[in-house]
Amino acid sequence: MRQLGDAASSTGRTVHGAAVEALAQRIVDGTYGEGETLSAPELMEELDLSQTVLREAIKVLTTKGLLGTRQEHGTVVRPRDEWNLLDADVLRWKLAAGPSSDFFADVLELRRSIEPAAAALAAERRTDDDLAALNAALSAMAATDSDAVLLVRADASFHTAMLIASNNRFYAQMYRVIVPVIIQRDRAVHATGASEHPYAAHAAVVEAVRDRDVDGAYMAMLELLDMSARDHP
Repeated sequence: MRQLGDAASSTGRTVHGAAVEALAQRIVDGTYGEGETLSAPELMEELDLSQTVLREAIKVLTTKGLLGTRQEHGTVVRPRDEWNLLDADVLRWKLAAGPSSDFFADVLELRRSIEPAAAALAAERRTDDDLAALNAALSAMAATDSDAVLLVRADASFHTAMLIASNNRFYAQMYRVIVPVIIQRDRAVHATGASEHPYAAHAAVVEAVRDRDVDGAYMAMLELLDMSARDHP
């Protein structure tokens, strides 16, 4: 088995970072099941870790909700519904493990509660710089034709710019949750070439934001998300 220190060197990670990644991967993919007690000596041998590095990795994963402690049991894997999915690393690990369709459905429900409201706020509050960022993302989308990689990149830029244009500090931070899921979903959708080109639906949102049409921006974003739901692979 390739030692963790070797893997860390080849990827530029620290041994501590590689330990966090290795433990997280095993938890998220189910190698270590919910409620399972983790044996420190076994983990140290399996991953070729020092006690100090393992202890720090467990501490990180405990703060992210993947691990916990029970009296007389030690370190245990916490139930999946207690994981902090708003944490960027936890979300990344979840996406890498291949989330189920109901995961994407949950995220779409989250987006429907946030993005239309963010678009409405953007129509009311957007600055010239915000509009320039939205127009740049839209122009990039128009130029992609059927290039799946460029479409994914442009779509991610658009939704990031829209959340920031809301000028609400909490909505602006939601790109950390929403955009990684958009990227994974878009890769699957656009790779097939079966979905309609998204430019027109996105352009309708930008037009409403440009015109400071609050209600129009809200409804245009809802329609965009409805199209997203139809295109779901």
